[in-house]
Amino acid sequence: MKTVGTLAAMADVQPFRAVRYSGAAGPLTDLVAPPYDAVDAEERARLFSRSPYNVVHVTLPESVVEAGRLYRDWLGSGILERDDDDALWIAVETYVGPDGVERRRHGVIASLAAEPYAPGGVLPHERTHPRIRDERLELLRATRVQPEPILLLADAPVDTGVPDADPDLEVDGTRLWRVEPSEEGLDVGELLIADGHHRYESAVELGRELGTWSRIMALVVSTSDPGLHVFPTHRFFVGRPDLQTLREGEPCADLEEGKRRLEELSDGRSAAIAYRRGSAELVSGPEGDLDAALVDRHGLDGIRYTPRAEEATGAVDDGAADVAFILREPRIDEVFAVARRGERMPQKSTYFYPKPLSGLVFHPLER
Repeated sequence: MKTVGTLAAMADVQPFRAVRYSGAAGPLTDLVAPPYDAVDAEERARLFSRSPYNVVHVTLPESVVEAGRLYRDWLGSGILERDDDDALWIAVETYVGPDGVERRRHGVIASLAAEPYAPGGVLPHERTHPRIRDERLELLRATRVQPEPILLLADAPVDTGVPDADPDLEVDGTRLWRVEPSEEGLDVGELLIADGHHRYESAVELGRELGTWSRIMALVVSTSDPGLHVFPTHRFFVGRPDLQTLREGEPCADLEEGKRRLEELSDGRSAAIAYRRGSAELVSGPEGDLDAALVDRHGLDGIRYTPRAEEATGAVDDGAADVAFILREPRIDEVFAVARRGERMPQKSTYFYPKPLSGLVFHPLER
């Protein structure tokens, strides 16, 4: 077993005793799933029927009571087993992004104390919704386990050297190696939540209830990792005839010209391409504004989101949408800068892909 440093920063990041599926549960490919917020109703039904032990039975249950019962039953019957010792998990995710480019992202799965946001510790970058936080909190109370890691970005290098051995777990482009922590610490700097704000905040709230900070499982990826990429989330509006004929920017010969002009603009100025059937405009805003905020000034009525520009423009071409807004890729340093100022970006400002799989390892709240 390879040894790597424990993660040490103002944020309390440590190894943990993982719970994992045993061989009795069946093939791992039948058991894992995307995180709860990336599973629609159709995929949930498919995953429910794929295996009675698929992790969505716990992450998206019929009821929180049922989820708690199932998790305890799986542990008691040997479907799930707990490791004897604490460990970290080296993760390598090979993926093809929405832009069609293959990349390889490296990180470490570890246990994080869910403490209130603070400079030098854990920072948020997007707004959250009380209803979703409450739903995740109820589930956490009932199950007392984290079956899916949130995604954190570390503003410092992270030791993710891949062991010279076969992975302990491998499925759907993700490979995990269990590694023992060493006594040396690693300075990971500030940690930014890339994905998992609602889960993190529900864990913070549970800690307040318990009188001691609860812990949450996190995949920590360095901002310097070459496989890390943040994609834009494009917008299109349905049922908004007021936006169909609005002229608010500089006309472009076509969509491709608009994209070229968009990329040539200064990063400090907000901008987007407004695409309507047969026309494209370059829309710009003030210095220091965010591209997503420029679009969201039209309100959220009828808004739809997609990381694929062709889906947004295709909805307009098909007559299903009134207008599409094509955004630039956010820069990771820009996202960090917003968080450090204590600000939150609009909903769906970023699209970090891939989202870490659920069900590879579980993190119990109790040590």
